[in-house]
Amino acid sequence: MVGTQAGITAEYEGKSEIRLGNTITSKRAVVTGASSGIGRATVLQLASAGWKVVALARRRDKLVELSDQLGDACEYVVCDLTDEASTQEAVNRILRGGPVKALVNCAGGAIGQDPIEECNIDDWRNMYEVNVLGTLRITKKLLPALKQAPGGGTVVVVSSVAGIEPYEGGAGYCAAKSAERVLAQVLRFEQVGQPLRVIDVSPGMVRTEEFSLNRFHGDRAKADAVYEGVPDPLTGDDIAECIEWALDLPDSVDVDSLVVRPRAQASAHRVYREG
Repeated sequence: MVGTQAGITAEYEGKSEIRLGNTITSKRAVVTGASSGIGRATVLQLASAGWKVVALARRRDKLVELSDQLGDACEYVVCDLTDEASTQEAVNRILRGGPVKALVNCAGGAIGQDPIEECNIDDWRNMYEVNVLGTLRITKKLLPALKQAPGGGTVVVVSSVAGIEPYEGGAGYCAAKSAERVLAQVLRFEQVGQPLRVIDVSPGMVRTEEFSLNRFHGDRAKADAVYEGVPDPLTGDDIAECIEWALDLPDSVDVDSLVVRPRAQASAHRVYREG
């Protein structure tokens, strides 16, 4: 079966599949978008910190690599979060594997950087499906299990500073990430008093292997130009460390919103470049 997410097409067998390790722990996290970038880095970081991680993505080969690398610390589920049946089947399999303490929503992406007058409506629709509805779909389905976790559960939404500071050519992505941040904020309002933390992590300029390349439809020159001259942009590992720090705080401590930028970035419009 073929699914498309944020401009990436991948083949996978069936709607979802899972490989379970041999250990069940109450410190068990589900990470979406686990095949690359911040999601993959988060899987590795949490596993190194003693978490049992369930890695979700559409690309089976990438998930198998992670699972083989981490052994019993990592389970995987092949799942398309833009598909209702695939997501429900994945959730059913996850819950059969044990309790869920945390959900880290990393799946997402940007497509294009055209001004509104010239934008592609399908690109906007795809960004909304992945960044907003994909996050909503998996979060809604796992909420009951998260609230039943020992000590309570945590939802992490990895949005973006683009959801706070809109910029020219980024209206579609900025709108999607703004909606994702609002989803986290309202969920926090609605669940106050419940055994649930909701954490929004808004990264600034993060250099990963695929984000900008996907945004510019595989144009390597345009993708590289995004980071040209910027000393030490953030990496996926940087954001993963922040996520693990927030998750491993006491259950009573909720980091509502965490904005993380490289030192060279003051805002979406203000970036220092050498040369």
